[in-house]
Order: sequence, then C-alpha cells, then structure tokens
Amino acid sequence: MVIGVPREIKPGENRVALTPSGVEILHLHGHTVLVETGAGSGSGFSDEEYQAAGAIIVETAQAIYAQADMIVKVKEPLPNEYELIRPGQLVFTYFHFAASEELTNTIRRSRCVAIAYETVQREDGSLPLLIPMSEVAGRMAPQEGAKYLERTMGGRGILLGGVPGTEPATVVILGGGVVGTNAAKIAAGLGARVVILDTNLYRLRYLDDVMPRNVITMVSTPANIRRILRDADLVIGAVLIPGAKAPKLITREMLADMKPGCVIVDVSVDQGGCVETCRPTTHDNPTYVVDGVVHYCVANMPGAVPVTSTIALTNATLPYIVELADKGWEEAVRTNPELLAGLNIVDGFVTHPGVAEAFGLEYTDPRRLLGIPV
Repeated sequence: MVIGVPREIKPGENRVALTPSGVEILHLHGHTVLVETGAGSGSGFSDEEYQAAGAIIVETAQAIYAQADMIVKVKEPLPNEYELIRPGQLVFTYFHFAASEELTNTIRRSRCVAIAYETVQREDGSLPLLIPMSEVAGRMAPQEGAKYLERTMGGRGILLGGVPGTEPATVVILGGGVVGTNAAKIAAGLGARVVILDTNLYRLRYLDDVMPRNVITMVSTPANIRRILRDADLVIGAVLIPGAKAPKLITREMLADMKPGCVIVDVSVDQGGCVETCRPTTHDNPTYVVDGVVHYCVANMPGAVPVTSTIALTNATLPYIVELADKGWEEAVRTNPELLAGLNIVDGFVTHPGVAEAFGLEYTDPRRLLGIPV
C-alpha cells in the first residue's frame, strides 16, 4: 500500500502523523511511504531522517494525495485539502466531525473512507488513539491556565499553588476521564486546591482513592457546577462523549457568578466545547474575554509540544496503521472491532451514530455496508 504523510497546515500545528521509526516499520512490511518535504520539521525530524528510514520525500501535498491509498494525518483536513481527497481513499486522522457540519458534509461528498482516531474504541470502552493526546492536553491545561491567570496575561494575578500565608488557587475540573485525571495530577502537584466533577460515582470513588488530599470529588449536577464556579480561579473543561458533541455544562449566565479575571481552559473544544461561550482559537491567538472571564480554547493544544506529542501519537497509531496497510481497510475493520468503531463515513454514508445525531443525518450501520452479520 502507498501511505501518504502530508505536512500539517492547521495554524500552530507542529506535529506530524508518523515518526521516522514508524516509517521504517511500514517500509519493512513492504509498504511505500510518501512524506511531504518539511512535514516533520516542527517535531524535530528532518527529511534526511525520513529518507534513511525508507520514505520517499515528495514536494507537495497535491502529489501526496494523488498517489496515496491511505492518508495519515494528525488533524482534520482543512479547506485547502478538501479537493485533494479522492473517492475510495482512506483518510486516518483526528476528525472530530461532531464539531463541524461543513467538514462532515465535505467528507461525505468526497466519498472517501474516514476512520477517526478519536472513535477507535477497545472492548473495555477506552479510546486508545485519543488517550495519548488527552494525556498531553490534560497535563498542559493547568500549565496554560496558570500562565493566563497572571495579571500581565489578563488574569486575576493569582499563583496556582500560592505561597505560605496565602491561599492557593481553586481549580475546577469538569470530567474525571483521561484529560481530567491528568489535569488534576498537575494542578495538585503545583499545590492548587482541586475539585473534580463527574457524573460517574464509581469513577469519583476511584479518584478519591488515588488522588492526593488537596483533590476533592463532587458529583456533576447543574447546581453543584453553579456553586463551585463561584470559588473557581481556573476551570478546565474535560468532558467527552465519544464521537458526539460535548454537552454545554457552563452557560453564559453562569459566567456572571465567576470571579473577574478567572480562566477557562476548554479542552473539549475539539468536540464543540462544554462551555457555551467557547469558540476554537489558535496558538497564535489563544485567548479572548467574555464577561470578564478569560477563555483559552485552542483546538490543538498538543501541537505546542510536538516532540512529545508526535512520539506519543505514533506509539499508539502505528499498530493500527500497519494493520490497515497490511490487510486493506475493509478486511481490517471486518476483523478488528476497534477499527470498526473508528469508521465514521464511508462512500458518503455516515457510519457513526454520534456524528449522525449531531447534524440530524441518516445513520448507516457499517456492518451492513461490509456484509458483517448484525
């Protein structure tokens, strides 16, 4: 199979979909890997390193898309790439379709095969290709929040961990999953008072057992959210419903009760955000203020630490890329239910219920398309 790795063009995105070591493994499996020139430079990988691993360096994205059977990316295709996608071509990346009706309809019209990293799901319900970037984003969230709490950055002017004789900041985390857990670890380690809210009481019991004593847990209800927001200096949105839009847990009316200069970091912005006033931002212009509250809503947070992120991502995606290349996508998804769960759009058919529900589209069970007994 011919596998194409284009350079990422999303603003501030420095990751690349494959490391040279990943290319080497695909090359050993007999596959051809095309890498756009400069694709790995933001992550510290040179064209020469890719060539030494067996890749063919290609000058343009157009040439990559024209030749590749499978496109492997980090972020969703952008308008400049829409017309490059061919019918029947496999595109394997983070799509986050539920956050963009335009992207969803464009991919439907392209008649390609779209497998989304974020909905590949194991039998235990875990999301193996989302976990590494959720770990990165979760650990970055308190770091970014601490920065924008500085007065010179527009925040309240409070140090996350405080110092002797002063109170630490209160960090409120909405969601106790991978993002929330990693955010809590870092915030607690910096000395903040941390409150994690989640609807799953069993998850809260687990977190109460493993977290340090400056982390408390609370059941997520509208009343509890309203109450705790009054104390919050930093709020981290860490809500995820796989493949679907994030629920709006913080309304604009709630902002009026928050402290002037407090900060919201909405990590769930990729799926539409869990804050009503959230809109995607970039690393070049990461924040804006609504009703006195600083909003940080960068849609590709891990792109700011691309060396760590690219290696972590390739560690997780490479086994699936090899399987898709070795077997072809149809046989791979027939035999691997994890990849079947990742199938979002095929030849114009919406094959993930969360995407269909987000925009009122007809859902098609992918098993029917593939002749798998339902």
